[in-house]
Amino acid sequence: MAVPRANFRAISWAAQFLAYRRPSWKCASCKDVRRTAAAPRRRFATAAEASPQESKKPYYVTTPIFYVNAAPHIGHLYTMIIADVLKRWKVLLGETDARLLTGTDEHGMKIQQAALAARMETQAFCDMNCKTFQALAKAANLSNDYWIRTTSPEHRTAVEYFWEMLDHRGYIYTAKHEGWYSVSDETFYPQSQVHMALDPSTGRKRMVSVETGKEVEWSSETNYHFRLSAFQERLLHLYSKEREFIIPYHYKTSIVKSVSSGLQDLSISRPAERLTWGIPVPGDDTQTIYVWLDALVNYLTKAGYPFPPGQGSKNGWPANVHVVGKDITRFHCVYWPAFLMALDLPLPHNVLVHGHWTMNREKMSKSTGNVVNPFFAIDRFGVDTMRFFLTYQGALTGDADYDNEYIVRDYKKLLQGGIGNLAHRTIGIAKGNLRSYILAAASDTLPAPTARDLEYQSQLREIPACVAAEMESLNPRGALQRIMSIVELGHKYFHNAQPWKNPAESLRVIYNASESVRIASILLQPFMPSKAQELLDNLDVEPSKRGFSDAAYQADSTYGENVQKRIVFPNLLAEH
Repeated sequence: MAVPRANFRAISWAAQFLAYRRPSWKCASCKDVRRTAAAPRRRFATAAEASPQESKKPYYVTTPIFYVNAAPHIGHLYTMIIADVLKRWKVLLGETDARLLTGTDEHGMKIQQAALAARMETQAFCDMNCKTFQALAKAANLSNDYWIRTTSPEHRTAVEYFWEMLDHRGYIYTAKHEGWYSVSDETFYPQSQVHMALDPSTGRKRMVSVETGKEVEWSSETNYHFRLSAFQERLLHLYSKEREFIIPYHYKTSIVKSVSSGLQDLSISRPAERLTWGIPVPGDDTQTIYVWLDALVNYLTKAGYPFPPGQGSKNGWPANVHVVGKDITRFHCVYWPAFLMALDLPLPHNVLVHGHWTMNREKMSKSTGNVVNPFFAIDRFGVDTMRFFLTYQGALTGDADYDNEYIVRDYKKLLQGGIGNLAHRTIGIAKGNLRSYILAAASDTLPAPTARDLEYQSQLREIPACVAAEMESLNPRGALQRIMSIVELGHKYFHNAQPWKNPAESLRVIYNASESVRIASILLQPFMPSKAQELLDNLDVEPSKRGFSDAAYQADSTYGENVQKRIVFPNLLAEH
């Protein structure tokens, strides 16, 4: 089949080099090519050659854009929260120009089929479900700066331009494609990535994707292909860098194994007779652009793509972190960097992958009814409780089990009986005069420290750096657990010192306890914005003294005026 070549809109890309900045964390000009020739290797910049503007660019974190074929579930909420915590952490550090992108993926066969099943016009169906995801972001107290929809005109312009650039550089060709296709995943899989499996709900044998478990069917069609095979060496080089591209390391192994075994060129269009709901291939209305090429470009769209010369980093590109679920690792860690390499665009710094949420140790599924409505969960337990629980118990390297009893357990132990109780006891013993203890510390008139005091003060001094190290390693769960560890130690310190027996001789104990609450509350702000604010308000901490630099032992001597006991973590309504 003869397929017309897409029109090319010229722009100078000679100044665009692929710059990959290595993050300083503790944890560990191109020649055009012919359509008939394989794409050549291209030189790409080292970290030392990256533009000096790179260090000044906004911090840019993204969620995957969520598919609107069905209502959001608890996994969507979890992804939103992890990305939001990363962005809010940067703001806590003083990087006020930190930006968060989220939104909805509204093209593809699943959308087309879902709209048909709902007996709705497809755009109206997308509009309806997009509002649901926007409502979830609001309910989750997401601090997103951008909301993108793949049906927006600006995104279509970006995708068309991206396609034309790939075509102009010779990375697109037409061929007949045969393979196992998953409607659910919207992708073709090679034979090595599928296997026969038993459907537990029906007892029927079916061919499914090894990675996602979604059913596949044999398909044969003529469409456009991207020369993915030309990037095997460069992708492996990316994965081998000292600073990890894929985090946690756990997910890198399977990606490296898959790419090392060989890459097939990627089908990047679908016949319009089968898929109409999407962006037509420029210059060829008989083909529709593959939904995953379309969707991935969203990260560039909101960063101002196509970029004016020298302004690629103005709005944040390259992304610092893409937060994704483990089922879409291949798309973000193989296809996406290969697309960007083809155009010599800077690569994202990291892809942070997380596991799924299960119920009764089984994958959540609408067909079996074991799904969690995130709106109901937020209404029942409160948004900050859900933000805390999902971050504290959510797994990056594996799956985590969801149960209402676990939420109640963590709330009672860690929030109500943890930091809430520590704050309540400290303020109670101070009898509304906490300010005098703060002034005594500032004037160095506290009693001489005991060995117990010195040990705990040392722990208080160390905790901010420990939390920061976890966050720089893109481990929000580890950071939150570090914060809560100081609360647990604070309770033990308080209990062993028994300041209620002789408050006059326990000034240092009460002061250290109040510092525990103040420091922990400052560090909790990215995780529990509202409750952390309540805790800091209760201590009368000035709004200007709630940054990360203030989360240091004895860093603030201005708080504690007119402090009264207030219950920040009341009994859950769910218990009644």
